[in-house]
Amino acid sequence: MSALSRGLISRLRLLSLNPATSSSNSNFTTTLPATTSYSHFFRCFASEALVDGAEFAEDRGRIIEAKPGVMTPQSKRTGVIAVKCGMSARWDKWGARVPITVLWVDDNIVSQVKTPEKEGITAVQIGCGQKKAKHLTKPEVGHFRAQGVPLKRKLREFPVTEDALLPVGMSIGVRHFVPGQYVDVTGITRGHGFQGVMKRYGHRGGPASHGASKSHRSIGSTGQRDDAGRVFKAKKMPGRMGGKQRTVKNVWIYKIDPARNLIWVRGQVPGAEGNFVFIKDAFYKKPDVSILPFPTYFAPEDEDPSKLEPLVADLGEVDPFMAAD
Repeated sequence: MSALSRGLISRLRLLSLNPATSSSNSNFTTTLPATTSYSHFFRCFASEALVDGAEFAEDRGRIIEAKPGVMTPQSKRTGVIAVKCGMSARWDKWGARVPITVLWVDDNIVSQVKTPEKEGITAVQIGCGQKKAKHLTKPEVGHFRAQGVPLKRKLREFPVTEDALLPVGMSIGVRHFVPGQYVDVTGITRGHGFQGVMKRYGHRGGPASHGASKSHRSIGSTGQRDDAGRVFKAKKMPGRMGGKQRTVKNVWIYKIDPARNLIWVRGQVPGAEGNFVFIKDAFYKKPDVSILPFPTYFAPEDEDPSKLEPLVADLGEVDPFMAAD
């Protein structure tokens, strides 16, 4: 598309957004209403056949407010970005050992909001951490400055429903989740480099003593003779191990520490210590919509986060070790 045509379309777009336009000549003067002002000219150059200038003006002035709402079974909240701190273990009140992974939610804010009118989707972009401008590219710095938010180290887009949109600059902490609910955690697994089939897939290998000569850890046969005369696809062979995006589903939240923005989850999550992981509500074991803050947790004005006590999941009143008796 030439520069002239691009300029013409931009001029027609501006004309279509004007509330009223006047046209005059030597004989008469008329005023066109907002709904019909040059919109028919814009339709000729638009990719969509039916475009109304009034719709553009209405969508352009859309404001997303930060206020609590009512969550429905069809609602979908945003997720958060966390840093994996490592693994440990805790003993609950019944004396059972619980393997724990500690996740740190480092200064999550909404860096961009995508709406169907502008981007065609409903999503929220979350930024995590801090980063200097000299360590970012110019397009990245321009993106943050255009949104009016601080520079962030990691960005992630989470699709949400229309009622779960949050305004730009909204802070999201660990109170976004509640202890006892299930979440899905996505991350990049540890990279192990190029490995053989014994480590990569757990193959047994060849004989350790008799009948093997320099082939103790080899792959063995990879196919047949004339039929089929080829190696089938997805044959397990040596190759690069790890370093892929994986999701662990139905991870149980054991404890939340609002003062330090830490989440204790049961079991392991993908990635090494210091890697970013992405946490969102579980898809299969959906939490009760009545206990979740929607669209996120709004702290009272007089609340001091540094004085908040950790929240532990309810383990019930029945001792699991005595239940069998």
